Amino acid sequence: MPRLPFLKTRRIKSPFYGPNDEISILLAIVMGLQHFLAVVGGIITPTILISGSGSNSLNVDTETRQYMISASLIVCGICSMIQIIRFRIPKTKYYIGAGLLQITGVSFANIAAAQAVISNMYKSGACPTEIAADGTTTYLPCPDAFGAILGTQLVASVLSLIIAFLPPRVIRKLFPKIVSGIVLVVIGGSLLSTGMSNWAGGSGPCAARPTSGLFALCPTINAPNAQQWGSPVNFALGASVFATILVVELCGSIFLRNIGVIVGLLVGCIIAAGVGMFDKSGIESARVITFIWVKTFKISVYAPGIIPYLFTQLDMVIETIGDLTAACDVSDLPLEGEKYEQRLRGGILADFVGTVFSSVATSMTVVTFSQNNGVIASSSMASRRAGFMCAVILIICGVFGKISAAFLAIPSPLIGGMTVFLFGMVLTAGIRILSYLEWTRRDRVIIASSLSLALGQAMVPDWFSYVLPSSTNPSIEGLYEAINTVVSTPYIVAGIMSMVLNQILPYDPVDDEKEAVPNVTTHGGAQRYHYDEPTSSATSRE
Repeated sequence: MPRLPFLKTRRIKSPFYGPNDEISILLAIVMGLQHFLAVVGGIITPTILISGSGSNSLNVDTETRQYMISASLIVCGICSMIQIIRFRIPKTKYYIGAGLLQITGVSFANIAAAQAVISNMYKSGACPTEIAADGTTTYLPCPDAFGAILGTQLVASVLSLIIAFLPPRVIRKLFPKIVSGIVLVVIGGSLLSTGMSNWAGGSGPCAARPTSGLFALCPTINAPNAQQWGSPVNFALGASVFATILVVELCGSIFLRNIGVIVGLLVGCIIAAGVGMFDKSGIESARVITFIWVKTFKISVYAPGIIPYLFTQLDMVIETIGDLTAACDVSDLPLEGEKYEQRLRGGILADFVGTVFSSVATSMTVVTFSQNNGVIASSSMASRRAGFMCAVILIICGVFGKISAAFLAIPSPLIGGMTVFLFGMVLTAGIRILSYLEWTRRDRVIIASSLSLALGQAMVPDWFSYVLPSSTNPSIEGLYEAINTVVSTPYIVAGIMSMVLNQILPYDPVDDEKEAVPNVTTHGGAQRYHYDEPTSSATSRE
């Protein structure tokens, strides 16, 4: 039922279904659809942003973008099945998959790393550009950059395989909450600029607001009811999505709040259709049926991008452990012990397999999504059958090309309104993790140093662009390009700075005693991973 503010209602407790409990096919379809609606907005967002127009996007044609969205949906469905079903590696004690209701989606960490790679390939001339008579720079299609992304993430995936066989406590020591929290804050904060640009009309050449030419309006003057970048119409469209999400959170039922992002996007689409801003030509020309490998990309390894993608893998491992811990919590399963560690290891191995598969299946890397844990907690439905049905729905949506074309036809301001909220949630997740710190002077120094450099670089992207000298030596020039790629990626700067300072800064017992803020003693779900020691309540489960 809808929830009215300030009105108290009686809660009715639903029966709980565990991961291995059998449920009817109809119930599995209904719950699978709910999980699908909770994740589909996040799944399509990275691909839409990376394949779009601008200096840090691929600028590929509409048909290629439609294929990329279809491929990401299919890959997410297949990888979700691997994570849910859980396969045992023959003649070993190891599993691939967590055996929980966990849906995988394209990781938001991909966006920052991919944008850094694409931007540097345009700057170095590896991707073509064209300067118009009025001085406007047009970034031409660069599908080879996506091939470089696929190859580089494939190489970096080895790190997940190595980490999978480390004990969880060792992982916590290597990547403590102060590091993971800082990285998430910077990822969310730096991506907000992309969301705001799309809210205003897009991040392509029209963002420069030329007074004439093809890009005088966004996305081009040929689009239906095209508007100038930053126009009141674009602002209102993005605001309609953002405001609807907040209204649903305020007044909606539990079901609606779980799918609030999609509800907001749907309301925005209805308004955009009413003002004639939907371009149907892409939907009409799209393939009815498609599948992975209908289009292929020239896979290569972009050496300067290896370090950013190694950090992407680290972020995904940390995210997976937190999500799986929360999934065990809401699924009423143990949060420590051999079975718990088996699930964590199996989940990380499934992410490794998913990264390898997504690389060869022309999709960016996938990771477990936390949205599903909220659906499980609110519905008391942790049955893997519901997750399997969600995976089937994802594959079906990917196979039918018209559905991907419909996603791609959504005007940029609507995508902007949605992604500003999603990226804000990523930033908030980082703040939430940092809130578990004791906030000693040492903690404050690490956070201040890391955030100041990382967010400062995000605000002034050319800060380091002119520091290194030019060189005619290809090897030295390649080294310079690698350094520029690392320094121009804010979350890499934050990650390296926080990890180094966390290792070299000494602990001050006096400061710890005087300034430590007492921690809350009750923690649940992902909190138990980011907190140093599990609480006693975690040990009471069977």
